[in-house]
Order: sequence, then C-alpha cells, then structure tokens
Amino acid sequence: MRRKPATVRIARWSATHPWSAIGLWVVFVALCLLLGGAAGTQRISDAESGVGESGRAGRITASGHFTEKPEENVLITAAGGRLDTATERKAAAELAGRMRALPEVESVGSVLPSPDGTALLLPVTMRGDTENADTRVQQLLDASAATERAHEGVRIDQIGTGSTAKGLGETLGEDFRKAELISLPLTLLILLVVFGAIIAAGVPVLLALSCVGAAIGLSALASHVLPETSAVSNVILLMGMAVGVDYSLFHLKREREERRKGASHLDAIEIAAETSGHTVVVSGTTVIVSMAGLYLAQEATFASLATGSIIVVAVAVLASLTVLPALLAKLGRWVDRPRAPFLWRLTLRSSSGSRLWPALLRPALVRPALTLTVSVGALLLLALPALDLRLKQPGSDDLSRDIPVVRAMDRLTAAFPGKGTVHQVAVRAPAERADEVEAALRSLLNRAEGQRLFAHDLAPAIRASADRRVHTVAVGTPHSPRSDGARASLALLRAWVPEALAPVRGAEGAVGGKVAQGVDFTGHLKERMPWVVGFVLLLTFVTMAAIFRSLAVALSAILLNLLSAAASFGVLVAVFQHTWAEGLLDFHSSGAVVSWLPLFLFVVLFGLSMDYHVFVVSRIREAALDGAGVRDAVREGITRSAGVVTGAAIVMVAVFAVFGTLSMVEFKQLGVGLAAAILLDAVVIRIFVLPALMTALGRWNWWPGGLGPASRGRHAARSDADRPPRPPVQVGAPAGNHRR
Repeated sequence: MRRKPATVRIARWSATHPWSAIGLWVVFVALCLLLGGAAGTQRISDAESGVGESGRAGRITASGHFTEKPEENVLITAAGGRLDTATERKAAAELAGRMRALPEVESVGSVLPSPDGTALLLPVTMRGDTENADTRVQQLLDASAATERAHEGVRIDQIGTGSTAKGLGETLGEDFRKAELISLPLTLLILLVVFGAIIAAGVPVLLALSCVGAAIGLSALASHVLPETSAVSNVILLMGMAVGVDYSLFHLKREREERRKGASHLDAIEIAAETSGHTVVVSGTTVIVSMAGLYLAQEATFASLATGSIIVVAVAVLASLTVLPALLAKLGRWVDRPRAPFLWRLTLRSSSGSRLWPALLRPALVRPALTLTVSVGALLLLALPALDLRLKQPGSDDLSRDIPVVRAMDRLTAAFPGKGTVHQVAVRAPAERADEVEAALRSLLNRAEGQRLFAHDLAPAIRASADRRVHTVAVGTPHSPRSDGARASLALLRAWVPEALAPVRGAEGAVGGKVAQGVDFTGHLKERMPWVVGFVLLLTFVTMAAIFRSLAVALSAILLNLLSAAASFGVLVAVFQHTWAEGLLDFHSSGAVVSWLPLFLFVVLFGLSMDYHVFVVSRIREAALDGAGVRDAVREGITRSAGVVTGAAIVMVAVFAVFGTLSMVEFKQLGVGLAAAILLDAVVIRIFVLPALMTALGRWNWWPGGLGPASRGRHAARSDADRPPRPPVQVGAPAGNHRR
C-alpha cells in the first residue's frame, strides 16, 4: 500500500488531535512574540547598508567612533510678509533661554542669519543618543510653540534628529493604522462573498494575523544575525496577509468541495491536504526560492527584506499544514455558520456549473492562436513604458508636502541651502598625518568656495576622531537631491578628493551622503540585477520541472510570469514617472521609480504568481490524469479553480491597493505595482493566455513525461487523440476523485 504523503499524515494527526495542534500553534506564536520582543531588533547601520564609494565613506566614518549627538535646527521667520530683524532676534533670544532651561538640552549655539536676511537659525544640541531622540524632543517642541505664541507674526519651525523622526513617525504610524483598519474589514468582506459564511471568512484572516505576529517575532531574532531595515515589518504584514489568506483559502475551498461531493469530514480534510496542501507546499517553496534570489544582490537592505519575506511565507505554509486542519476538524460543519443568506446561495453554485467561466474561456479554447496573439500583444503594449524606466533613491523630495515637518524642511533648506543636500567627505590616515589631512581638506573647501555647485551660507566644520585617524567634513549643495546639479557637484567632489589627498601618504578618502548613496545604489543594482533575475528564473524552472515532470510546463510558467511582471512594470512607470495620476493617488512625481523597487517587485511577483500558476495547472493536471482531453482538462481545471483563484486574487489586490494610499511614495509604488501585477495575472494570464497556450500546445503540455493511457475516471470514454502515449507519472496535486 502506497505510503501517504507527509501533508496527509500531518493533517490527519492534526485533525485527530485538534486541541493539541491548536495549543502547540498558540504556544509557537506566543514564544515567537515573547522571544522576539525580549531580544529586540538589530537595525542596519549606515556602515552596513552602503555600497560603492558611499558605503566606503560610511565605514570610514564609523571607524572613527564619533559621538553623535541629536541636533535640532530652529528656524525663525516671518509668518507672513517681512518681519523686522529686531523682533526676530528678540524671539530667538527668548527661545534660546527656554531651551537652555530644559534638562533634555545639552547646549544652544549662536543665532545665525540667513544669507538673504529673511530668517534666523538657532542650533540646539540635545543630551543622550540619537536612537530615541524622538521620544525626548517634545519639551523642545513645546518651547518653540510657546515662543511662537508669545510673538505675533513670528513663525518658528523645528527640524532635526528628534523632531523630524517624530513628525514622520506619527504621520506614517497613522497611515499604517488607517491601512490596517481598511484592509482587515475589506479582506473579511471579500472572504464572506467567497464563502458565504462568517466563520469560514474569519478563519483565514485569523490565521494570517497569527502568521504575521509569529514572523515579526522570528524576524527580530533573525536580525541579530542579519540586521534588518525598518521596512521589514511592513513587508511582513503585506506578504503575510496575502499568502496567509491565500493558503488558507486554497485549503478551505478544497475541503468544502470534497464534503459537498459526499466525503466525510476527516476524508475531506485528508483530500484537501493531499491536493491543496501539496499545492501550498509547492507554492510556498517557489516564493521562498524567488525571495532567496535577493541575497545575490549583496546588499543589506535586500537581504533583510528577503529574510523577513521568507520567514513569513514559511510560517504561513506551516500554519496551513498543521493548525488549519485542526481548526476545520474542531469546527466541523460550524465552519459554514452563520450563513449570509444571499451569499450562501451563490456559493452553493459550484464554479464548474457556472456559465460565466466557460463563456470567458471559449475564445481561448476555440481559437487559441488568435486569443494568444491578442492577449500577449495587449500585455506587451502595457509593458512598453517600462523601456523608459528610471531609478532613484527615495528621499525628502518624495514625501508628501501635507506633512508639517516636510514643509518645515523645505523652508529651512530655502533659507539655509547648506542644511539641505549634503555630501559627506570621509578620510582615514595614520594619526601622524592628521595635520596633512586637515590641510588637504581645507584646500578642498577653498576650491569649492568659488563654485556655484556648492552652498556657501554655512562654513563647513572639519571633525577629527579622538585618535586623529579619521576626519570628516560636510559639503552642502543648494540643489535638490534628485537634480542634475546635485549629481554634478558629487562628481566634481569625487574628482577633487583624490587630488587633494595625493600628497598624504597612506590616506584613504571617499565621498558619501544621500546623493552619493542613490548614485551608488542604482549602479550596484544594475550590476547585480542579472545575477538575481537569472537565479530566480533558473531555480523556478528547475522547481516547476521537478514538480510537474514537464519542461513545457516549466518553460511556460517562466514566460507567463515574465510577461505579467513586464506589464506591471509598464503600469508602474506610466503611473509614477508622469504627473497624470498625482491627484488620483495624492503624490508628487519625481519622474522616476524608487531604485530598490523593481528588483524586489520582480522576485515577489514571481513568487506570488506561482501560487496561482501551480494551483491552476495542478487542477488541469488532475482532470487530465482523470482521463480528460486537453481542452476538457483546461476547461475543467480553470473553472473548478476559478472561484478560489478569483477570491485569492481579489484579497491580494485589495491588500496591496491599500498600500497605495500611504504617504510615502515608495509604499505607493509597491502597492500599485503588486496590485496591478496580481490583477493582470489573475485576469489576462489565467483567463486568456494560459488556457490558449495550453490548448495550442495540446499533447506537448506534458512533454517529456506525458500522462499515459492508464488515466481513467469520469472522462475515460473520451478520445485519447490529444493525450500523448506516455507512461503515467505522478506529479502535482493528485487526482480529484481520490477517496480513502
């Protein structure tokens, strides 16, 4: 007797020991959260995250062990029109007194007038470190607000380490709370439509949330090996809700389908584990393989995003195989209660009995070549704008001007350009060469003095480390970070630094800063992208070929996913590199796409698209193994999987689209790109391209393994004309008529 697959054995144990399985899952999630919270999160430092020359500049600076103090810049201007200098100076003097009296303040600098005489700048240094300055800055903000109220016509803005982090953190925190408040009810509503019952709709959401919680705890533990970026928790939420709901949906739908065919509750759970459970393992493996490609980017941010994504997908697969069967066994037929009357009646009509899906599939099945040509042509047309893809690092230019602290930053850089875009020059040399290094840096600053590419409102200060081995100096430019002027000033500075340090023996210099990081990061991505893309394509091809024993299925999966990814990139470029959608999505176009997004989007899309591809092709394979001809197998496989694939796609699109409402443009682009890709994949690829391609290929779909003449079942009497005479091979999900 054939040994049952591991997915069935695990599901059977879970279903026959439900309280043990549920209890173990609760303990697992709680332990992940407790251990992760106790260990804390290790963030990526500037020295670890940089690449190229800017990365080298960060490492040189870090080796100097400079004591970084949180600094605040208080800008005093006229609220409207022009204010006399005496009034401004009186307000500045009063504010300086208030600041000195605060225990959070270490020192208050001298008041600096702006070059055009319209503003005053009061520099303030806080006590403590920079990490938690945002939690201690409120007293300083209150002092600024009180001074502003006491002087009519005066406007006081505060921008700095703590105030900027606090202002942006509050806005983004509110954004994500709003996103959660929208996405959870929306997901529940969609699942209610899919299942027609409240408990069935709630189980996937509850399970997905537990997966997100466990993954965040595990990610915190993993950060002590691979430090993580602040965006990891958001990516875990995004991926966790998407795959967690999808995997539960696949499993639940199949279990319900088998019960309706007459299987007992335990039989239905086992069949769902052997079919949909197998598909979930395969889908999860392909997502993990795709995300692992990001490690080849050899960049700390991508490595942390890959780690977080892999953890949450693995946890979601584990939940689907272990605790979900236990929940289904314990709930029994209560999983279909309480029923939504109208929606419940809709769900009783199986997808295979629907007239909609056969009608939609008719063009692909009757005229496959024409349908394939038209649908592929439409996707290629959508992909055309991607040829003009331009990349840039996210920065203050991309933030919404509705955020108060962002408007304050604009006023500060307008009055004091040297406080805006800054290049960081870092030099490391033997301590005995310190005087020569300082002389070289002064000559560099003197050379920049006559150049319009650099700012001259503030005198740059040369800093030396305690051991005098490391020197740094900040050189400002009046140009915005994304401008040609900023990049030109960087190029000029990078040409001058080696010349200035040439006489200093043993000196190592580099230029960093935000502009340099953007230029270096984009260059690094262009260099590493072929390796990542090649790895993902190769591993996906090998995985699909091993699962289905068919090179044709593997190759078509690669081509179809490349097609949907290209089309989504075209949508992304058309929306965000132009201005027509600014009002609709509430953003300011920078004329480029965030530099880290295309590579991350590619691997995520490749992984998530495989969810649907594996699920649909597995159902087609089931029908073919059951004796159906190619056209019948394609029709039956897609119509039987249409409900669950459509529901899963709508959930994903809804969750991703909510991210398009956030303030940060990088999350808008991520949400819109993912939503567009999943929508195109579920509609155009699954309804037109895939069935047309498989129908056109006919007997070659299963090359070289084939299906064999031994297939039998409901379709046994049909013609074998379009099935290749090959020996049977057990692949993908087993046949749907399996019974214990």
